[in-house]
Amino acid sequence: MTPPPMLQQPAPALILATASSARRAVLAAAGLQFTAEAAAVDEAEIKESARAEGLPAAEAAMLLAEAKARRIARRHPEALVIGADQMLVCEARWYDKPPDLAAARLQLLALRGKPHELVTAMVCWRHGQRVWQHLARPRLVMRDFSEAFLDAYLAAEGEAVLGSVGAYRLEGLGVQLFAAVEGEHSAILGLPLVPLLGFLRGHGVLLA
Repeated sequence: MTPPPMLQQPAPALILATASSARRAVLAAAGLQFTAEAAAVDEAEIKESARAEGLPAAEAAMLLAEAKARRIARRHPEALVIGADQMLVCEARWYDKPPDLAAARLQLLALRGKPHELVTAMVCWRHGQRVWQHLARPRLVMRDFSEAFLDAYLAAEGEAVLGSVGAYRLEGLGVQLFAAVEGEHSAILGLPLVPLLGFLRGHGVLLA
């Protein structure tokens, strides 16, 4: 996890405002030195408010990423805090993480044979203000899989699928659900890495 010292400056400290193991793995694989802190924000309330205001999914995802980054940045004003959130949109419907395997099965059946977007927002805060934001929209098409495959998939993956808004882990067996995938792999995992690295270089965190 610790990069060679010539690649990353010792300051500012990087904090990833997340409890997501997938996002942590993306940042660690790029060789960045960081800490991770989960941000206690009411995601359901933010989404409900966004729906009530008629906001598009992209704005709702950005509000969620902003809330996470801002919450952690209040405790660490000198650090560069990265907040991210992701929403799955299929046929104008917003999907959340399924609460149990039965809900995951119904969700995957609803997505079967259709395209969907993973609207992925990322926000960076430092010194009490937002210093950068980015939005990615990977597009994925689920294949028309059989219910026998779906049951075998859920049995193999178990509750691991409950940690994903799509009820799949593309970095694992979930890749077998798809007919087509468009977009940066790390963005699909919830953290668009290439644009983030570009910002960090421009901000003096990484060597250009």
